Amino acid sequence: MGLLSFIPFLNRKTDTDLFRLPSGSFTVDPNGVVVSSTLPQSFPQAHVRDIARCVMSCFKRAQQNRIQISEVHLHFSTLKITAREMKGSAMIFVTPTSLEESSY
Repeated sequence: MGLLSFIPFLNRKTDTDLFRLPSGSFTVDPNGVVVSSTLPQSFPQAHVRDIARCVMSCFKRAQQNRIQISEVHLHFSTLKITAREMKGSAMIFVTPTSLEESSY
């Protein structure tokens, strides 16, 4: 799991902060600030900011290295994150992975 250590909420050490996996989307501006969101309010804002920071960092590094990417897909055992670049900002979709999807 060391490879995925850049996403802090995936490395929890305690089970006391369990929550339902979210389903929704959110938009961030070029600075990574959340502009709009359809995620449930129960999903911690700190996690939303962490996801946004990681996605925006990915797009920024690709641009610095002159790699043209417009979309990023992250698949975890229980969560799927899809991010689309939109002229400096990003639209990020978060969905729980179903048991059928995780079996292949």
